[in-house]
Amino acid sequence: MRMIGAASLVAICGMLACSPARANTVPPFKGNDTGGIIAYPLAAQADARQLAVNHCASYGKVVKFLAVQPYYGGYISFACRWVPYGANDRPLRTLY
Repeated sequence: MRMIGAASLVAICGMLACSPARANTVPPFKGNDTGGIIAYPLAAQADARQLAVNHCASYGKVVKFLAVQPYYGGYISFACRWVPYGANDRPLRTLY
């Protein structure tokens, strides 16, 4: 019985050692109703400000940029805030 247990343990360890490591990938643009992140390489290709404004406007909120990591692999983070007091209209979502 011990031989079967040892053989199955070796087989399981061998399968785990031979399988490739799969790191979770993050898409270039990710967010929800509270904010999100934009990959810095995407910000060099597209207008990051307009991406964030459209994202927050879809929830009826305005954007506030929080931080920028200006290097490859870095992110631009933003928060979606409620429309400030005194504003009569909801944020507009541009469709161009």
